[in-house]
Amino acid sequence: MVGVTRSPDARLRPGMSAESPTDPARTLDAREIDGEPFGDIVDALDALEPGETFRLVNSFEPQPLYSVLADRGFVHETDQVGPEEWHVYISHES
Repeated sequence: MVGVTRSPDARLRPGMSAESPTDPARTLDAREIDGEPFGDIVDALDALEPGETFRLVNSFEPQPLYSVLADRGFVHETDQVGPEEWHVYISHES
């Protein structure tokens, strides 16, 4: 599976919590970036070690990012945690 999107009331996999489903090693809140966040996101992906998870926080579901992630060998899981808050958990494809 390349990616999953869940709404706030969706069921979580066993062992996952709504606050931090994959216990990310680092978080980037794109809402705090002045300007286009893509470069910051790519930098965070480049720094991601195998076995680590990166959490991207955004004000909308970043669907265009999903194909970039797949092309670069990453998988993602997306949670909508509020009306304008999405968390995308990204890790290396296993």
